[in-house]
Amino acid sequence: MNTLLRKISLVCAAYCYCQLLLPTATATAQVTGGRHVFSFLTLPQSARVTGLGGAQIAVRDDDPVFAITNPGALNPAMSGRMAFNHNFFLGGIQHGYISYAQQLPKWGFTMHGGIQYMSYGEMKRADEFGDIQGTVKAGETAFTLGAARPLTDKLSLGLNARMAFSRLDTYKSSALLADAGLMYADSASRFTAGLVIRNAGTQLSTYADIKETLPFDIQLGVSKRLKHLPFRFSVIAHHLQEWDIRYNDPNLQGDEVLLFGDEQPKESRATAVIDNFFRHLIFNGEFLLGKNEGLRIRLGYNHLLKRELSVSNYRSLAGFSGGLGVKISRFRVDFGYGAYHLAGGVAHLGIGTNLREFF
Repeated sequence: MNTLLRKISLVCAAYCYCQLLLPTATATAQVTGGRHVFSFLTLPQSARVTGLGGAQIAVRDDDPVFAITNPGALNPAMSGRMAFNHNFFLGGIQHGYISYAQQLPKWGFTMHGGIQYMSYGEMKRADEFGDIQGTVKAGETAFTLGAARPLTDKLSLGLNARMAFSRLDTYKSSALLADAGLMYADSASRFTAGLVIRNAGTQLSTYADIKETLPFDIQLGVSKRLKHLPFRFSVIAHHLQEWDIRYNDPNLQGDEVLLFGDEQPKESRATAVIDNFFRHLIFNGEFLLGKNEGLRIRLGYNHLLKRELSVSNYRSLAGFSGGLGVKISRFRVDFGYGAYHLAGGVAHLGIGTNLREFF
């Protein structure tokens, strides 16, 4: 096992070293959003994940929603637990996820299932002259089924299979996707780590006979719970399959003049490399207070959201998030808020329970 971990560490170190040596060519910078179909699959599926910055793949507990972020996180503690989460997204868009997990001791693994939905509501249909012709309906749905089993006492492997369907007015599309995840959990040192390949697959049917790419992502995360403080912090790295994810805003190109006629200093190569590096990272923490963690307080920071959704010359909380979880009787209620832009953020509500306590 130690040999395996050393090999994994060497691979990760070699990857980071090679990426830091790559030139940061701004002319070839990539945009992570707006280039894929079924992008709703990248949204946080729970209020807890929203409060933690939008991603969490390195925590192993009884929350069944973590099984969709990392199928390797599936474990017997999730058995019988059901969770419903609804996200009041921007522009009146409704987004949610329903999940359930069940252990199958006879087969030696744990399974889960979930339904993720996105409703864009009704939009007015108009012709080229602005005359209203009716309404347009749009929505997307994904069904996920997954399973995981332990490879050793500390390492688990999980797989998810997913069917996604989209309807945008008269246009329809479907896709078949899969996730693969590893979870390493050392309870003695209170350390966990996760590696996930997400949304690998293909379109089965297209909107207009043109096959488009899916939101494929490789993520690596580590989490550590402190020994003398009820606090767990995590670092999640995303989009590891591509290095340059900086966005070139054409409005910011060219010479800029500050007050008193001073010219805007040009960004150095080192600054660009550091900025791009941190855009791959999400930092979050969670206070676990009270008996059975009855109160959870969460904070998160997503540097990619901060850099891409901030407005020049205006301060905002874009990229920051927070949340609260409370255990009330047999239920756990969660609230998460993510600041996306000066124009507003998203509120996420969740409720979960263990059905075995009712039967």
